[in-house]
Amino acid sequence: MSALDPYNYVIVEQQYSNKLKVKVIQAENVTKGALGDLLDTPDPYVELFIPTAPESRKRTKHFDNDINPVWNESFEFILDPNQDNILEITLMDANYVMDETLGTASYHISNLKMGQTNLVPFLIGKTTKVFLEMSLEVCSTTDLRFSITLCDKEKLYRQQRRDRVMLGIKKLLHMEKPRFLPSAPQEVPVIAVLGSGGGFRAMIGFSGVMKALYESGVLDCTTYVTGLSGSTWYMSTLYSHSEFPKVGPEQINQELMKSVSSNPLRLLLPQHITNYVQALWTKKASGQPVTFTDIFGMLIGETLIPARMDTKLSDMQEKINEAQSPFPLFTCLHVKPDVSELMFADWVEFSPYEIGMAKYGTFMTPDLFGSKFFMGTVIKKYEENPLHFLMGVWGSAFSILINRVLGIKDSPGGCTMEEELEHIKPQHIVGEDSLDNDEEPRKAGTQDDQQTKAQESWMQRMVTSLFSDSVLLNTREGRAGKVHNFMLGLNLNANIPFSPFSEVLNSCNPEEEEHIVADPDEFDRIYEPLDVKSKKIHIVDSGLTFNLPYPLILRPQRGIDLIISFDFSARPSDSSPPFKELLLAEKWAHMHKLPFPKIDPKVFDREGMKECYIFKPRKGDRNCPTVIHFVLVNIDFRKFKAPGVPRETEEEKEFADFDIFDDPESPYSTFNFQYTNKAFTRLHDLMEFNTLNNIEVIKEAIKDSVVYRKENPSRCSVSLSLSEIQNKKFLKRDTRGQSLK
Repeated sequence: MSALDPYNYVIVEQQYSNKLKVKVIQAENVTKGALGDLLDTPDPYVELFIPTAPESRKRTKHFDNDINPVWNESFEFILDPNQDNILEITLMDANYVMDETLGTASYHISNLKMGQTNLVPFLIGKTTKVFLEMSLEVCSTTDLRFSITLCDKEKLYRQQRRDRVMLGIKKLLHMEKPRFLPSAPQEVPVIAVLGSGGGFRAMIGFSGVMKALYESGVLDCTTYVTGLSGSTWYMSTLYSHSEFPKVGPEQINQELMKSVSSNPLRLLLPQHITNYVQALWTKKASGQPVTFTDIFGMLIGETLIPARMDTKLSDMQEKINEAQSPFPLFTCLHVKPDVSELMFADWVEFSPYEIGMAKYGTFMTPDLFGSKFFMGTVIKKYEENPLHFLMGVWGSAFSILINRVLGIKDSPGGCTMEEELEHIKPQHIVGEDSLDNDEEPRKAGTQDDQQTKAQESWMQRMVTSLFSDSVLLNTREGRAGKVHNFMLGLNLNANIPFSPFSEVLNSCNPEEEEHIVADPDEFDRIYEPLDVKSKKIHIVDSGLTFNLPYPLILRPQRGIDLIISFDFSARPSDSSPPFKELLLAEKWAHMHKLPFPKIDPKVFDREGMKECYIFKPRKGDRNCPTVIHFVLVNIDFRKFKAPGVPRETEEEKEFADFDIFDDPESPYSTFNFQYTNKAFTRLHDLMEFNTLNNIEVIKEAIKDSVVYRKENPSRCSVSLSLSEIQNKKFLKRDTRGQSLK
């Protein structure tokens, strides 16, 4: 019997909702009163309303001039059984100007017995009767998956991928002794690659990393690739490409270089924005929230995947259906509008199979994300969001801070969205060298210039009117992504399910903990639950709390042995210590009692600036991963064009002689969205080189992971057999503290 992830013994329970089915059969003797009937024969219809239900109001069609209408129309309501649910029936008369109420009646849903169908007549006024057929049942199946375990499809993927990884490791380490090579499935380590945020800088840097990992064979040894913000944009470009993984990153990266040679914000000019505004009007009219993040997602999509704007996240399933490539994981945060992301944030994970929050054990298939839920059941389904919308959400820091993207300084009180849009001019977002033929710079005061100003004013009015129904949308937080709350109506447990490995972290001595708890305000409110009464939730760029997607990969169910982390985060200078985000990840792991190697900031004083650092588990901590942490720095690349191959010509030396954060021109600024071919190639080649220059470090860590797996066959891993899950329950409690059975 294989070793089990302790979380596989845990089942998250939920309370089931009730489904009320109502069939409006007919009405008899519909009347407007003696005088009213003389003037006009009623055009009746029926409205049904349950104040405690979502999607609470339904109505039948109307019949012209019919006092005995027969509707036979069926409706459904999802109800919370803890509420006092009352059905209100209103008989209406349809008119051209204003509909008229003919009468009302009400019915307590508690009068219905579960599983029975009742025909109930309602007397409206003195003579009119409306007949309803009603039944009540328990929603024994839900659209949310309530569990802390991995979904079955991911488990199956892991099983298939393990066989491929075993072959990949044997190929990568073919010259090594047998003790360093896996000979059985349980000896295969689980390796994850992580990419940080950092806008186009992170996206381009990650493109060089993935090319190096692909061509060196390390990617064949990897089970997960996880991205945040800018890195998710590269992953989206890669995994949505029709040729990947048959064609490697090299060709795709060349296409990417061409894509980013012009600024995506040129698409905010009037001649481009009409289709976007129309798409947002359609989305808003369907009942979904829209924010500036929707527009930003369109800009990113049209720039990076212009021929694939209809692509969905679920389409990526075909890239992993035979475990032929690493499992992609993307992330954003659920935040509270009035609380700093550094204090409270729930990590949301996205995969081709599921979207959800491990903190609460709630997951759904990608096609349901954004739909309306109540108590875990979909009450109104929308089409699956396109990938570009998710790309906007994953990188929404840039829509929230659009004035920074435009190079506009903040006013002391901050700018509203309208004020920032008023600053959008062609010179801000389209350089003279990249203007289209029909976008030539115009001299001030000409007729063309006046026309341009009129178009810009039109654009501002259109965008402003689209968002005019909410003052919140004029603030930065209002530009965050927003979706229907898929946890609406749930009864959340007050106790967060900590890792089963807590005894390891509790053994830390005070000196080791000192740097972890240095700032007590960081993550101060992370144990709080979200508001299950809120109809919508804000979702934002995960980089707003810390800029590495460790929470996704630290889930104990994933049993990661080795994490290869690439940090493209901004630093004050090229020589600044590169551990800020990693230390935040360590603190987050510590507060969740998750195993994490000690990150000693003093390693920078001892070892100086390096391309990568390695952090190993404490002695005896068999569940802790090893972390190889790559930083964005130009050291050996200045001297070598390939590992061990010196630069010789002046042209080669000049090409590699550049700074990242100390360059006064700031070509690699977080807020730069246009890269020349030279700037792209420099950054891409730098990270490709840094990765290849440390392949031996990666190989040694893989060898250590194999040996460790051999010596610790009981090391935490995920069960692949559902029959092995024992019936131990993690009870959720409702707001009254009563256990839900």
